[in-house]
Amino acid sequence: MGSIRVFLIATMLATMTLFNFVATLQGYQSSLEEAERLFDNHLSQMVKLIANLHVEHMASNLNQSSDLAYQLWHKDQLVASSANSPKGFITELTAGFDYANFNGYRWRTLVHYAPDSDYWIVAAERTDQRFVLAEKVIIKAVTPIVLGIPLVGLLVWLIISRGLKPLRNLSFQLKHKQIDDLTAVKIPDLKDELEQVVQSINDLVRRLGSALEREKRFTADAAHELRTPISALKVQLHNIAEEVSADSQSFAQLKSGIERMQHLVEQLLSLYRFTPEEFANQFERVDIYLLAQNVLAEQHDAFEARQQSLELEGSSCYIEGDPFSLGALLQNLLSNANKYTPFGGEILVSVECSEGKVYLKVEDNGPGIKPADIDKVFERFHRLQKNLDQVFAQGCGLGLTIVKHVTELHRASIDILPSRFDSGCAFVIQFNEV
Repeated sequence: MGSIRVFLIATMLATMTLFNFVATLQGYQSSLEEAERLFDNHLSQMVKLIANLHVEHMASNLNQSSDLAYQLWHKDQLVASSANSPKGFITELTAGFDYANFNGYRWRTLVHYAPDSDYWIVAAERTDQRFVLAEKVIIKAVTPIVLGIPLVGLLVWLIISRGLKPLRNLSFQLKHKQIDDLTAVKIPDLKDELEQVVQSINDLVRRLGSALEREKRFTADAAHELRTPISALKVQLHNIAEEVSADSQSFAQLKSGIERMQHLVEQLLSLYRFTPEEFANQFERVDIYLLAQNVLAEQHDAFEARQQSLELEGSSCYIEGDPFSLGALLQNLLSNANKYTPFGGEILVSVECSEGKVYLKVEDNGPGIKPADIDKVFERFHRLQKNLDQVFAQGCGLGLTIVKHVTELHRASIDILPSRFDSGCAFVIQFNEV
């Protein structure tokens, strides 16, 4: 059940209802037994009254109410009876209580022998009338209990709601905490049962804040410290470029390694820059199609070097976002497509608006991504196994991690689907249109 309050109220009401039902059932049974005893006592008094009457003054057609009947027998001769009694014996002339059926009803009978007058007195009372009277008494007793259940339910709801108020306050504080708010949770009038929970949450928040701060400091410090020696290496590399031959393989590998190191540092800085603590709270209106045009123009040389076809389709579509991080997102998607698409391959970027959504797609005709690897490609430093028939440019394994991070910051979603080409994959990002 989704709500603790609803669960508690439903459980308590169900328990009370079950208890009242069992108690009512038990009371009903006890009341019937007590009513039976009282009616039997009434029947016994009736028999004693008839036994004390002067029989010689009684008429055989004496009327009685329809729920009572009696007979007087003397030596197997009917001396007197009520109008609704049968012509024969109501029941066997055996002293005591019993049951009999006549006139279409079930009757409770009592046979009494008066030795002084040698009379057998038989009295009978309809059992259905007994049950009706007993049920009326029981219903009057049970009705207040049944009608009181909604009132009890309301009281239980109020009591539980008040008891769960600190829990609601805790839930409200956690729900409305800003993404960069790692301060301790404080709840006035904290109950003993929640004190340990709040303490555990605050300890967790404190440890999380420390871990994030350490990660942020390490990334920033490492990237900053690496920038200086890389810049010095590039200067020295430029100086010795004139001293080595243009086709020197060692020089080309050294240059490629330094460029890869610089790329890694820039990606680390980007990953740090786009954490929630540093991300801008105020987005602006961004034309994704125009942004894609600018990024494609900046990246064109890289695709030209690999003789790849780069196209853009679509029209202007607007979203709320951060242009810098969105540009980095598209740059990394294009860089990924450039690396994993073979020489002479095709890359297609499309921007489409549909039903309040904006779709940004980057498709290629490269080797594609295996279904088993789809959930792994966004992990840090994860790189797919190279196709031995292709020569790919090297990367650092952070590009798609940044793509995923920027997507989440914009409350968008990203999917990896088959491309429209014979091979390859399509990265599809879905934004909300404005």
